[in-house]
Amino acid sequence: MERTQWNEPPGGAMPSPSRRTVLATGSALGGTLLATGLPAQASAADHGADHGSAPSDAYAPSTSSDPWRTVLDDADLVWERMPKTWYEGPYLGNGFLGSGIYAEPGRETEAVRFNIQHSEVQDHRPQFGSLFGLARLPIGHFTLEPVGTITGLNWRLGLRDAELTGTLTTDRGTLTIRALIHTTRSVLAVEVTPSRGERDFRWVFHPADAISPRAAFKPVPPGYTGNPPAGIEQHDGVSAAVQPLLSGGQHVTAWRERTLGSRRTLYVNVAHSYPKSTALRQALATVRATVLLPYDALALTHRAWWHAFYRKSFLSLPDARIQRFYWIQLYKTASAARRDAPAMATSGPWLEPTPWPATWWNLNVQLEYWLIHGSNHLELDAVTRSLSEFRDHLKAEMAPAYRSDSLGIPRTTDASLVNGGATDPVLGYGVGIPGQDPPTPEVGNLVWALHNVWLSYRHTMDKSILRDVLFPLLRKAVNYYLHFLEPGADGKLHLPATFSPEYGGNSRDCNYDLMLLTWGCRTLLDSAELLGVEDELVPRWREVLAKRVAYPTDANGFMIGADIPFAKSHRHYSHLLAVYPLYELTGDTPDEKALIEKSLAHWVGFEGALQGYTFTGAASMSALLGKGEDALSYLGQLMARFIQPNTMYKESGPVIETPLSAAQSVHDMVCQSWGDGSSVIRVFPALPAAWADLTVHDFRTQGAFLLSAVRKGGRTRWVRLVSEAGAPCVVRHGIAGAIEVRDGRGRPLRFTDVGGGAIQVALRKGESALITGKGDRPDLRIVAVEPNEEAPRWGLPAVAP
Repeated sequence: MERTQWNEPPGGAMPSPSRRTVLATGSALGGTLLATGLPAQASAADHGADHGSAPSDAYAPSTSSDPWRTVLDDADLVWERMPKTWYEGPYLGNGFLGSGIYAEPGRETEAVRFNIQHSEVQDHRPQFGSLFGLARLPIGHFTLEPVGTITGLNWRLGLRDAELTGTLTTDRGTLTIRALIHTTRSVLAVEVTPSRGERDFRWVFHPADAISPRAAFKPVPPGYTGNPPAGIEQHDGVSAAVQPLLSGGQHVTAWRERTLGSRRTLYVNVAHSYPKSTALRQALATVRATVLLPYDALALTHRAWWHAFYRKSFLSLPDARIQRFYWIQLYKTASAARRDAPAMATSGPWLEPTPWPATWWNLNVQLEYWLIHGSNHLELDAVTRSLSEFRDHLKAEMAPAYRSDSLGIPRTTDASLVNGGATDPVLGYGVGIPGQDPPTPEVGNLVWALHNVWLSYRHTMDKSILRDVLFPLLRKAVNYYLHFLEPGADGKLHLPATFSPEYGGNSRDCNYDLMLLTWGCRTLLDSAELLGVEDELVPRWREVLAKRVAYPTDANGFMIGADIPFAKSHRHYSHLLAVYPLYELTGDTPDEKALIEKSLAHWVGFEGALQGYTFTGAASMSALLGKGEDALSYLGQLMARFIQPNTMYKESGPVIETPLSAAQSVHDMVCQSWGDGSSVIRVFPALPAAWADLTVHDFRTQGAFLLSAVRKGGRTRWVRLVSEAGAPCVVRHGIAGAIEVRDGRGRPLRFTDVGGGAIQVALRKGESALITGKGDRPDLRIVAVEPNEEAPRWGLPAVAP
């Protein structure tokens, strides 16, 4: 039964503190203050001093009073042993240019490799498909070659500054290094200060063969050859490796060294142009403009961007290893993603030898971008931008008979969502047609990708995303299914055989497609109502929801489809999407919960093909069920079995989605906000007992709320929500006993108990609500929590973890 309450003002010895009192207390005790609630956003100027000889930020408090600096400095990766591969070493990036740093293979004591790769550099021969003719192309690498033999190193990748610092020791002296990839100039800058014996160290650039990396793993298609070799040119003191492409166009790596006193700084830029050959001019101009800036001046604007980036949200928990891992994933995401950069390919900007030199849409892209929502980093959303910008390419990828009213996305594409060889799996995987094979009838990938767009809408409530991108694209993606739905003898609507990534075999009533179709029709109906659209397909969408055949199940839970049981080890949770991430089935009834538990246990019960993202999916599904211990256990298995020393991940080659989706699993343990209509914000829904203390600040939820909350000693002490859009606010706060709700000025707010431990509060845009126990006046500062125990840093510390 619902009941409406008014907070009573506290009485007796606990007067409501004034804003001035709280401010004064916060200033005296340190930490980031939340006066009666919180500032709308913590100031990006509140940083501590930078590392080393770098300039200090203005108004810098002590380290102990700055929770962001506390957690970020603690999360720095360190190397006291030489990294020998990409998954051991430091990495730098800005969504476009990327560099992985490790020993030159075969010359571990003679040279250090700085890989040079770029997310826009690709081939342009669509006749050979996305995996060869449109593949990302390797560029090359620099070697830092000391005079002497390398005997040791001490490096630190500082997350706050997104900068590698440290020393390289040889039998002739030392090389002190600082390196960054500037966040906006897209320049790699490496400053080296040598000791006397190392003054004659050198840089050497090694162009790579401009051929699809897949050629090292799979036979090349007939007629395919690599591009001609790059030529090294000199242009008034700037060196350039000019790589011509057989398709036309070019990519160019330009560099120059500048000496200032004892410091030598290398500046590197990569430019790509197609079909024109303008990359050389672009790269030369960028290097010439940047080389005028000393390293410190270049670092100043770079650090300012990163400092502001991190302060958009905050999370601290008592598991030191996972807390460090989480902040590294934020660093990694901002190094690999930008809204105007290509949607992340399988390895982000750090291209290494891989059979997957393209962008994968049947899981990888979706998982790569989930964490941007809760962490409040929608500025990195390349998925919404790419799907909108290249929607005409989605039309062109369809079989001709369906192009007038349908859209789809192939399994693999280039940066502009083109596949090229849609009918030949050697070249790339197209959309396919239900009931036919070849090509493989994998047809649900666009609907799943549009779920990411829906998340961006729900976390911002920006109707332009709904109106201009989600609704028109989802309408045509769902329409493709409608061509094939047919009534069966049971009176239900059925799908012909389609493919469930990546189980193998085609099945009628494939759960992957039925689950996405259900979500798609429901979302279209909700969107049409929100937008005031009277769409002629509304009756058809309703019919699908009313008559769609039930998801195929058997004694073990969800099947792959009506023809294929789940009966072998399988890394993908394509048959479970209705549970996660769609939240169409959430365990609200005992039977539904039992079905989810049985399906989850059966899925992960087969060893052999399980991979890292198996365990991130299992962790998030466990979090949905409120099983924090299980979620933590799955994350523990992920860390022990799959995550590499620098938090990268590999399956034959580098793949970036799994660690990023593990950060989303942490989000799902800390906060969930799914549900029909007005999503319920669930605060700390699945925390293990070991996470008795936890702090979250400006966590973005569905409905466009910014959540801040603190848990101490196993109790939630306070919760605050700031509304950015005036959406309905329903929150399951987790505070035991009677509560009080106050606005940003400390005044009581009316709220309604809606059952299940949740309340509803009416908040207009810009308003806030602070929820505390009745009569409680908790500490309202954002501080880093103390770790339960020590843990080794990520990287390669002297003693392996």
